Amino acid sequence: MATITKARVRPDRAKSQPRPAGPTFNRARYIKLIENALPIPPVTEADNERLIAIMMEIDDRGENGEISAEETAFSELLTIVIQDFEDRHYQLPKVPPHEMLQYLAEERGLKHKDLAAIIGNKGSTTEILAGRRKIPAATAKRLAAEFKVPVDMLL
Repeated sequence: MATITKARVRPDRAKSQPRPAGPTFNRARYIKLIENALPIPPVTEADNERLIAIMMEIDDRGENGEISAEETAFSELLTIVIQDFEDRHYQLPKVPPHEMLQYLAEERGLKHKDLAAIIGNKGSTTEILAGRRKIPAATAKRLAAEFKVPVDMLL
């Protein structure tokens, strides 16, 4: 990783990383954003909230098309750092696969017959939705592709 010192990167320590595409990307401006915000991985909720506020300010301006390529890249960096903190600190409870399937179907307005077309038959669909039968791996893959979710949510 590059060493950052007063608005300059020491390339002797920088690993070869692809730069964001586009001729208008200003590396010095990007480094200045990092220096000002110090996006150190958050340890506390207050640290995380500070990074969220910075990201939201950039994103709000982005809705009006008023952000630079550097700010877009920086917002993406903040998203990764914030997501990592939240993944470690806010574990979602495991939801039984049949309840997840019910939720996903309801959100899309799908009926029993719609799920049966994906699962293969009405009887199996009824058993799965009632939680009396596990979702087979091949069926879970089809459902995951249909709902665009990770297959492990349905296993």
